[in-house]
Amino acid sequence: MGTVINVSNRLPVTIGADISPSSGGLVSAMEHLGSRVELKWIGWAGGHVPEQDQRARIALELKERFNYYPVFLDEADEADYYDGFSNSTMWPLLHYMTMYSRYKTQWYEAYQRVNRIFAEAVLRVVGPGDRVWVHDYHLLLLPLMLRKELPRLKIGLFLHTPFPPSEIFRCHPDRDDLLQGMLGADLIGFQTFGYLRHFRATLLRVLGMESAIDRIVHDHYTTVLGVYPIGINVDKFKQELNSDAFAWHMAEYRAAYSGKKVVLSVERLDYTKGIPRRLDAIEQFLDQCRYREDIVFIFISVPSREDVAPYRALLERVRVRISQINGKYSTIKNVPLLFLHRSVNFNQLCALYALADVCMVTPLVDGMNLVAKEYIFCQQEKIGVLILSEFAGAAQELPNALMVNPYHIRQMVEGLKTALEMPDTEKTQRMAPMRARVTRYDAGHWADAFLADLNVCKGEPAVAAATPEIAVADVRVLIEAEPVALFLDYDGTLCEIRRKPAAAYPQAGIAHLLEQLAAAPGLDVYLISGRTQEEMTHWFGCFNFTLVAEHGSSYRLSPRDAWVLFDSKADLGWMDKMVEIFTHYTDMTPGSAVEVKRSSVVWHYRESDPEFGTWKAHQLVADLSEILSNLPVKIHHGKKIVEVVSMHANKGLVMSAFMARRRYSKALCAGDDETDENMFRVADERIVSVKVGDGVTAARYRSPDPAAFRTFLEAFLAERGRRTGRSEV
Repeated sequence: MGTVINVSNRLPVTIGADISPSSGGLVSAMEHLGSRVELKWIGWAGGHVPEQDQRARIALELKERFNYYPVFLDEADEADYYDGFSNSTMWPLLHYMTMYSRYKTQWYEAYQRVNRIFAEAVLRVVGPGDRVWVHDYHLLLLPLMLRKELPRLKIGLFLHTPFPPSEIFRCHPDRDDLLQGMLGADLIGFQTFGYLRHFRATLLRVLGMESAIDRIVHDHYTTVLGVYPIGINVDKFKQELNSDAFAWHMAEYRAAYSGKKVVLSVERLDYTKGIPRRLDAIEQFLDQCRYREDIVFIFISVPSREDVAPYRALLERVRVRISQINGKYSTIKNVPLLFLHRSVNFNQLCALYALADVCMVTPLVDGMNLVAKEYIFCQQEKIGVLILSEFAGAAQELPNALMVNPYHIRQMVEGLKTALEMPDTEKTQRMAPMRARVTRYDAGHWADAFLADLNVCKGEPAVAAATPEIAVADVRVLIEAEPVALFLDYDGTLCEIRRKPAAAYPQAGIAHLLEQLAAAPGLDVYLISGRTQEEMTHWFGCFNFTLVAEHGSSYRLSPRDAWVLFDSKADLGWMDKMVEIFTHYTDMTPGSAVEVKRSSVVWHYRESDPEFGTWKAHQLVADLSEILSNLPVKIHHGKKIVEVVSMHANKGLVMSAFMARRRYSKALCAGDDETDENMFRVADERIVSVKVGDGVTAARYRSPDPAAFRTFLEAFLAERGRRTGRSEV
């Protein structure tokens, strides 16, 4: 698999009197790759190392022992980049908590400098064929910096945190730069589909960039989008559960908590974890519980960012609340809340996971939350219950957990009661499928999946910076071949876009060209349009063409044949709802209109005020992206139209079907907007693709406008006529 350059904010080492490796989910995933890749790791060394000699010594040892390449920062940049911009600006924003987000220009300037330092570190070690994997929000500018230096370098970016809704990310003063920086990657990975959806909506609302569900073509590059939920190091936990240290601690804890129900919480002390709300729920539970002396709540809260003011305030608030609850409900026999504000050894943690009757994982928002998965895996001897926030990324994978809304205190109280009183049979039914998933989709699977997808990314421009203009000499193979198919869009391709759609009726020169196309021997013409069957029949019914209506939903083979649905089983139950939504936007946008077709609904805004109509169209597309994520439809934002169409048919699928039906030796396809990109992306070496007009495209060639494309077709027909000894123009 070659060389992977892993780039994270921090190297997995602790540098003191000597250098010792540290553990973590990312380390585990990278170790899993083993001998299949050469792994080089770039990251901040940690701490302040001012002396050049000491830096050189540390760098040499890290390279020789681990193949790590340290980045050294001065104290000012370290504070402004890490504590300032990364953790006081970005962290709260990404976790939907704008009230905690603070901003200083000097922080962003430091963030830019440090990202540049990381870029220079990568450029020093990268070689031909290497792949670069960038991790998390500390380095969002890095992909584009690398792309500018090495355009063909394969770059992946994985965001371990959530990505917030567009309304939140838009608050950031440097939002444009951050998004553009991310788009320097060939592949961007998210923990859940919801975060991917938020990212796409943000691109649309902030940068005006439209995207497919799994990719965005921009600045002549394609960035692929994917979902890769991270897992735990199953092998490490499996080994620990069979260790003597684990067995000793397990026996110790069983004796200490004999006769009691144990409810466990494990997390970093962070305002995203919802600890104060959880304490409110525990207090209400204890107030209502008749067997409170038989329950103990263990809070393991790992210290985090104690030099950041909101974290210091949170720690003080939590300590006060725990003291109040213990003061109110403690008895001679029991202290209900045990609060450990420190890390615990791994074998101790595994023993507590295995012992706990209930694990409460109730963050207000979390990218994934591996505590939930660790608890599930460690529940081997007995079966407990996982109470899980619906706003943790892990909730998407673990639907058998007892799901709660962490903002709903009474619901968490009821969840505790249900968990502690749940029958063993139900516990087993819930836990078994979750453990199977956690075991299968571990950290190694996550790394394999991401790198496998990065491997198949092109690692190069989606199209050349200047797509060559089509000429007859470029299609000599089409002139010589037979039979040949032409798959032609109409509006914007053969005919200029008209302000009034009805004004695009084929007249004069266009009608004459269509007649010549129909008469050409060895040439089959397919007109593929977004227009209705009625319009297609009325406008082109006299020509011996195959007509394809509504972007591929139905077709008519010849004037003698009836119209046929491309997929007669397509689910169209969503159309009534779309008509309702589009009508709502029509009411808000003077000059716009709704058109209902057989398998699509179109919102036209050509007659609207240009700026207002475009603004409402972007808003509509963003809203539809949220509403339609689970429906079998695609959203097309074309030239002054927004269309929702069944995904069971598109121009690319129809073209592929007809290419297979007649086994054409060669074909040409041409179009002008997003709906035609489905044709351009068909992987078939027989096809020559042409984009008519401006814009980034996957097509091989370009024609500047419909008039130029008509001229090209006339020359093409003339050349074919000379080959056969018959004039066709």
